[in-house]
Amino acid sequence: MIRRITGKIGHFLGHPGTIVVAAFLVRYGIFCYFSATGPYPIRGVIPTMGYETGQIARSLVQGRGYGSPLKVDTGPTAWMPPGYPFLLAGVFKLFGIFTVESYTVIKAFDCAFSALTVWVIWAIARRAFGTACGVTAGWMWTLLPSAIFYPVVWVWDTSLSALVLPLIVLASMHVQESKRVSAWAGCGALWGLGAMVNASIVSTLPFLLGWDAQVLRRKSAQWLKLTLVALLLFAVVIAPWFIRNYLVFHKLILFRSNFGLELWLGNNRFNPGVWSWWLHPNDDDGERRLYASMGEMAYMAMKQREAISWIREHPAMWREQIFRRFVDNWTGFDEPPNLTKARFYIAVGMLLEILFPMLGLLGGVLSYRRGNPYAFPLTATIFFFPVVYYLTHTSLRYRHPIDPVLCVLAGYTAVSAWGWIAALVSRKPASADQQQSGEWITAGK
Repeated sequence: MIRRITGKIGHFLGHPGTIVVAAFLVRYGIFCYFSATGPYPIRGVIPTMGYETGQIARSLVQGRGYGSPLKVDTGPTAWMPPGYPFLLAGVFKLFGIFTVESYTVIKAFDCAFSALTVWVIWAIARRAFGTACGVTAGWMWTLLPSAIFYPVVWVWDTSLSALVLPLIVLASMHVQESKRVSAWAGCGALWGLGAMVNASIVSTLPFLLGWDAQVLRRKSAQWLKLTLVALLLFAVVIAPWFIRNYLVFHKLILFRSNFGLELWLGNNRFNPGVWSWWLHPNDDDGERRLYASMGEMAYMAMKQREAISWIREHPAMWREQIFRRFVDNWTGFDEPPNLTKARFYIAVGMLLEILFPMLGLLGGVLSYRRGNPYAFPLTATIFFFPVVYYLTHTSLRYRHPIDPVLCVLAGYTAVSAWGWIAALVSRKPASADQQQSGEWITAGK
């Protein structure tokens, strides 16, 4: 009887639906608690809700078109793809511009996106490493501090991007076994939607789609046709945004216009290491006035020229800053943190943020060493997605879209470690198949 009850409880806790619901309750519960008690009044964040994406959403609702990403009316913009600003504009339309009600609703959306990511993590991990890894990675994401922080605090595409990118990885894992045109067309369309949410997602397309094509090439002579179908649907989805930008700005803009500014913020004479955030036009009145007077295209081109000029004049400093941004991307710190002076819970959170990617990277190494067929798409995603940020500037928020994939690999590390411990205790080594699948911690049950 006890074993039967325990088994039912284990099945309930291991069901992805249970973990998804738990993740949403944790996130939205914390949001509601902080909104009611602090640490900051909710009305204090309303005027800056969403920063550029919030200002664009306001411009849309007020009938001024897709534009004005800063605090002043500056006309049309291509600052960012339209996916999240349109979602936020829909919320503003129904619940008011920069209202407490809109803030509460968009936070519910962000918490839901983060919670639904659990299912994608579970599906990827189960397919690549087995059910035990899926359950472990799902609960890891549910309780991961950064996976709770961003949907609770940030009004941005961060949580939506962290859902879309692993969903693309999952689709890539499925489509490479399919010869159906509709499956490859759907995968290409999903890539396009991802690009309209977060343009950085496109950096992983050559590697994942190339992997799909290579795997299918061994099985079917139609591999080239199906790959072209995926690329065609990708182009169809992103074409309206490219056409709009060309008609408005009379030049080809690759997904977003603000690369020059982001490059300059991380590469200028004022930069202390990672980036000079206080010079962003959102924070600096002089830069905002300059942006408004010059116009978006001229301003971004000027900032790109200034950044490239600084890089050419200071190559050694640039290389040093790239290294610091690399470290910052994977640890959250560009310099060693002083944990002794931090409060206990803050120190624990800092240690977890360092340990989490390390476990994920170790999981990638283990998957390669054991010849897992999905090792390449998982590791390629986490390695190539952040590259553009090493050149511009880094933040754990920018890395967050690959955190679900890191969670899968960290879960694999945890399951493997538990298996090693169990094998040592029982003095009965697991079989090679059990080690590969990650199921050996449940063997014999």
